[in-house]
Amino acid sequence: MTGPWEGLPPDFSADLRAEQQSLAAEVVREIRAAVPEFSRPLSGQFGAGIQQGVETALAEFTDRVAGLPAPGPRQLRVYRSLGRGELAEGRSLDALQAAFRLGARVAWRRYARVARRRGLTAEQLVALAEAVFAHIDEVAAAGVQGYVEARTDRAGALGRARHRLHDLLLAGADPAELAAAARLAEWPLPAQVAAVSLDPRPAPRPPGPPGPPAPPPVRLPDRVLAGLDVPRPHLLLPDPAALLADPQFAAALHGRGAVIGPAVPPALAAQSLRWARLVRASLPQAPQRPVDCRERYADLLLLTDPALVRLIAERRLAPLAPLTPKQRDRLAATLLAWLQTGRGSAPEVAARLGIHPQTARHRLHRVHRLFGPALASPDTRLELEIALRATAATRDDPAPARGTPARTPSHLAG
Repeated sequence: MTGPWEGLPPDFSADLRAEQQSLAAEVVREIRAAVPEFSRPLSGQFGAGIQQGVETALAEFTDRVAGLPAPGPRQLRVYRSLGRGELAEGRSLDALQAAFRLGARVAWRRYARVARRRGLTAEQLVALAEAVFAHIDEVAAAGVQGYVEARTDRAGALGRARHRLHDLLLAGADPAELAAAARLAEWPLPAQVAAVSLDPRPAPRPPGPPGPPAPPPVRLPDRVLAGLDVPRPHLLLPDPAALLADPQFAAALHGRGAVIGPAVPPALAAQSLRWARLVRASLPQAPQRPVDCRERYADLLLLTDPALVRLIAERRLAPLAPLTPKQRDRLAATLLAWLQTGRGSAPEVAARLGIHPQTARHRLHRVHRLFGPALASPDTRLELEIALRATAATRDDPAPARGTPARTPSHLAG
């Protein structure tokens, strides 16, 4: 035995042991009176744990004074279980630490009275005080260890449960199975979820001149389910409207090529992710700001069957085929603007394209010469707009801005 216990007479342990039962009751009573978290009736596992912890600590201290070795696995297990119990009760360690400190003060008061009756010297009283507080430090450290171990175990179990829930959501599991998995994952099942498609993180740069800074890691709220260490990273957002309204979370998606899928019932989470990935695949480069699929529903519809859209384009845009690529792009943009303005006038088309009205008038005349009476058919106009709008889905912006010519690649123009 080393430490402050060496300064105490070993037979002093008999005097302390005689006080042990009544001292344990006093310590428990004081803790319940002074620490609100421990004021409820000491029944069941909670009460048994507190009572056993106090009795074990007092008995162990008496054994140390008698010259027995430091606490063994059994005692440490008792103190660690107190720490685990605090986590199970949903509390921090503050209440337990307060209880330890209070218990040490109560024990010291009683031990000091016994020491004076026994006639211990001033040096031995100092050694007794040091021994009491060294012992409570050991007890408290074991309690902290139990708390940390329980938190680690819980995080591991919760992580596994949430990983399984993530997989079930993307597998389209039935509602009963999803509800059961959500309960295990401590994840209140929301009315809606939205998937977010992310670009993979770039590989580490080779040595050389520094390039632009890499985007910061996405800081995820606790309820977001994530698949980040996979070839096609993604997130599943519960109650997406609230999450995306948080500027800090929305800012964390910048620079990640994020495309936010539509909000859907949980059973359709896989569809939301599929739609987000379709829109992302259509973009020519990674968007710096998140793209919201709600602003691209018409484009998304076109992206679901690109082969059919190509057939429509080949048929309906055939009149543009003999033109040069530059001519095709200009007339296709003019035709799309005319359709989107509800067969608008030359000034309306000009305003949409940002060109002079006379230029728009000249182009519209040419469009009507090329397409002729077919433009009178509602079905033809619909198919023409489908063919021309399909190219808008390859831009970062959801629709042509006013004053910006719509771009129509030559391969869709015939």
